Amino acid sequence: MRLEVIVFGLIAVFVLVGTFTLQVPVTNSSLMVMGQAAEISEGRWINSEPLELAELRGKVVLIDFWTYSCINCIRTLPHLTGWHEKYAGKGLVIIGVHTPEFEFEKDYNNVVDAAKQFGIEYPIVQDNDFKTWRAYGNNYWPRKYLIDKDGSIRYDHIGEGAYQETEQAIIELLKETGVNLEDAEKPNVDRPQSGTPELYLGYSFARAPLGNEEGFSPGNVVDYKSVNITQPNIVYLSGKWKNGPESSTAVENSRLFLVYSARKVNIVAGGTASIQIFVDGKFEKTLQINEQKLYNIVSRPDFDSHLVEIAAEPGFELYTFTFG
Repeated sequence: MRLEVIVFGLIAVFVLVGTFTLQVPVTNSSLMVMGQAAEISEGRWINSEPLELAELRGKVVLIDFWTYSCINCIRTLPHLTGWHEKYAGKGLVIIGVHTPEFEFEKDYNNVVDAAKQFGIEYPIVQDNDFKTWRAYGNNYWPRKYLIDKDGSIRYDHIGEGAYQETEQAIIELLKETGVNLEDAEKPNVDRPQSGTPELYLGYSFARAPLGNEEGFSPGNVVDYKSVNITQPNIVYLSGKWKNGPESSTAVENSRLFLVYSARKVNIVAGGTASIQIFVDGKFEKTLQINEQKLYNIVSRPDFDSHLVEIAAEPGFELYTFTFG
């Protein structure tokens, strides 16, 4: 049997699998050794020549699994870019492993554009074949691993949040390299608030049913009947929509309704079409969709609940709703 110690923050969880290996804490450190970090698989690099973990011994490496249209990933980026600015000169190397959720996210130029949009200057490697993802046994966007100067994983965090804890772990591992951190200042980053979860419009990705009794019909065009909107955080359609595995596409008289709770509403969309946005029955704006990316459709200063409606021209492809 093998005894693995998995650490979430400062809590150690013991899992009994395989043969016996006991992972123990480093002397005078709260961060346990969780095993040797897997090497990064081959892929196209952005902001850097190809890197290997073996050549980064002596530095602290943060591996961030992300994808550019994932709102949960996007909300972590100000923290990552802040840490890069603050600690890169002290020996921290952040590597963004871009593992795509959707087919269009495999496009190199799309990732380059996203890096510029979000102000990412640290190295990014494309993981289109999920080789690095599988090497780390990962199942989540985003996920962060901290690797120490000897190439061992010392910290693992799934999802958003725990920013202060993560930064403290960075500091602790950098101190193990002997670096002086007295002049470092904490970055000030706003934390978003959202009550509505991410909603998917492709039948293969959907985590919740549609509000319409017709539901999803894989690969088919469905003429959805207008119905009363009775539940928040559930998408209601009307008119004709084609159900695809990753997205739903407007066909004729296509409209969508959603009661949400958040400050901001974003969509991952594509195709070539114009859409009109209404909030609580009032016209908000018109958007021209001409490429597959994240679009902001509603932005309010205060967190609250509203009804958003989209009236879409034929050809509009909707992948997900995300909220902030």
